[in-house]
Amino acid sequence: MNRIYFTVTNDLTYDQRMHRICSSLANNGYEVTLVGRKNRLSEPLQKEVYRQHRLPCFFTKGKFFYAEYNLRLFFYLLFKKIDIVCAIDLDTILPCLVISKVKKIPRVYDAHELFTELKEVISRPRIKKFWTGIEKYAVHKFKNGYTVSEGISTEFKKRYNVTYETIRNVPFLKKLDLENSNSKTKKFILYQGAVNEGRGLEYLIPAMTMVDCQLVICGDGNFMDQLKQLIDSHHLNHKIVMKGMMSPESLWEFSLHAYVAVAVPEDKGLNQLYALPNKFFDYIH
Repeated sequence: MNRIYFTVTNDLTYDQRMHRICSSLANNGYEVTLVGRKNRLSEPLQKEVYRQHRLPCFFTKGKFFYAEYNLRLFFYLLFKKIDIVCAIDLDTILPCLVISKVKKIPRVYDAHELFTELKEVISRPRIKKFWTGIEKYAVHKFKNGYTVSEGISTEFKKRYNVTYETIRNVPFLKKLDLENSNSKTKKFILYQGAVNEGRGLEYLIPAMTMVDCQLVICGDGNFMDQLKQLIDSHHLNHKIVMKGMMSPESLWEFSLHAYVAVAVPEDKGLNQLYALPNKFFDYIH
């Protein structure tokens, strides 16, 4: 078995974690294909050691997007030669489950998050009920899987009696150019990663009124509108810089110049308690 298909709902360009996973497997002899979505403003894909494919969708968010994307993903996978299919989080788990049964191939679950315990899920009862239903239906049928921390692995064992390995989000080792790092640039505070609910940004922004330093935010997510309102209401437009999404290489070069880097998740839901995000290891590195 050597043809592995990974499925995500993002547009692939900025997904450092999947780049590490797919590159590692491709460099060890597997034929890897990463499948994601194509957005209207998606940048051209960079050439990698693994294959990449984007699925265009009419809808861009909400339940209609997930329904459309899952259908498109199912029919795309149906006509491919696949030896192993791997679902990334709950938002692609159903088509992978069906495909694995139709093709009689092994299936793997990669839990980047404890999805049903995300703040944006647990704060909305109907959405929480929907995703919990999918989790209860599907996860126990994926006997093979891995996740990012022992806490999430233990929770899956308790809920569904599955034993998932822990593979931490450690970045590729690179030589640091200390001569051109933060010692020669203006000091700034860095936040990189998802700009989503539960990341502590609603507390970090007001705190910047008391800090004589710029905060640079590199990322995007479902908290962007509230974030901009917070910045405006606290009159911090001069102190907070929004860089948006950056390619992994550009983000790496930029992060070298930061004086302080922050990761301030709220204690809202088990996911924030157990999560081990990319940025934690990126910052250390």
